[in-house]
Amino acid sequence: MFLAVDPLAEDIDLIAEMTGDFARSRDIEATLRHGLMRITNRLGAEAASLFLMDEATGELVCRACVGPADVTGLRLPKGAGIVWRTVMENTPQMVEDTRSDPDFAAVVDRSTGFITRSILCAPLSVRDDRLGAIELFNKHQARSFSAGDRQLLQALSSSAALALVNAHMAAAMAEQEALKRELALAADIQRAMLPKPQQPESPIHGINLPARGVSGDFYEIMPLVDGRIAFAIADVSGKGMNASLLMAKTASLFRCLAKRIEGPGPLLAAIDAELLETGHAGMFVTMVAGVLDPAGGRVVLANAGHEPPLLARDGRFEAILGTMPPLGVLPGLFADGCPENTIDLAGGTLYLFTDGLTEARTCDGAMLGGAGVEHLLTANAHRPAAERLTALVTAVDQGGGLRDDVTILLVEDRR
Repeated sequence: MFLAVDPLAEDIDLIAEMTGDFARSRDIEATLRHGLMRITNRLGAEAASLFLMDEATGELVCRACVGPADVTGLRLPKGAGIVWRTVMENTPQMVEDTRSDPDFAAVVDRSTGFITRSILCAPLSVRDDRLGAIELFNKHQARSFSAGDRQLLQALSSSAALALVNAHMAAAMAEQEALKRELALAADIQRAMLPKPQQPESPIHGINLPARGVSGDFYEIMPLVDGRIAFAIADVSGKGMNASLLMAKTASLFRCLAKRIEGPGPLLAAIDAELLETGHAGMFVTMVAGVLDPAGGRVVLANAGHEPPLLARDGRFEAILGTMPPLGVLPGLFADGCPENTIDLAGGTLYLFTDGLTEARTCDGAMLGGAGVEHLLTANAHRPAAERLTALVTAVDQGGGLRDDVTILLVEDRR
């Protein structure tokens, strides 16, 4: 005795099986290709194609196909063919006779030799998120596809689309986690590149507070063999990983060249030449380099487009202005070198900082600005150097939030 097969039960079983396949799959596109073959067999089609949206170009791209003609990789510009009509209208399309449909793209048949008589196409979409479409061609042993075929294909397409969305979300989450790990590693490397905390008796101290995981700022404190101390502070344009990589390169150049080049002016010119030689499109570096003679209390300073350092002495502030542009902008700007200023500290303190300090927000949301920086420096002038820097970055970090990395360097007359 033979039992009749219930077509509806078969359809429900297929939907359940494919939904389970999508849920378990770690390779959604491979599962979709396998599913496309099952759909083609179940609905008795001669051929089928699965198209997905290429977000970069706005085209539909065939990612899988079944049948005598292999059209994998075929790209359809927006508006071309019934498959695009399906995506744009976000509703299944059933064409009984392609000869009577003005949207039918006969060019594919001409290039492959396949003859398309009828089409059933369903969108791959989740609400308004349109991912592509599944297209079936030529119903076996029938003139065209049926309303039941359309309902089944729509159900399978909806299941496939949901699986694609879930896969994309899972991939995005995995990518974010990987990026977090990379940024954490980059931040660890950057912290290792900064100078170790100086001894309390050191005349130069610095601090860096990234606005994000990695910073585009750096500072350096480097004793020279003759007892002088070279130092620098710099700010790379932009944010994130690209800025941090250029920062690392600039810091390495400073450490290498400061040991061989006499004077901060020629040093900045040499760094500019190196940055221009390797090129970082659209990026530049503002930088102040200096050399302190602790015995004489004098600083030789050169500035390439950076915030003017402030000399605090006798309760007043003097801005040490520079005239040169940032490093790495255009060839020839530093051909004649970089001007130097010689500053007699005379018991005062020289503060160097990045624009993250002046652009920080106060508790009421106002920008700190130059006057706000001077007020902060005055309010904390009684503290020891390292404690003073910590108090400064704590004050701006607890304000309206950092908009940019904050780096501060101070040079004191310890005679």
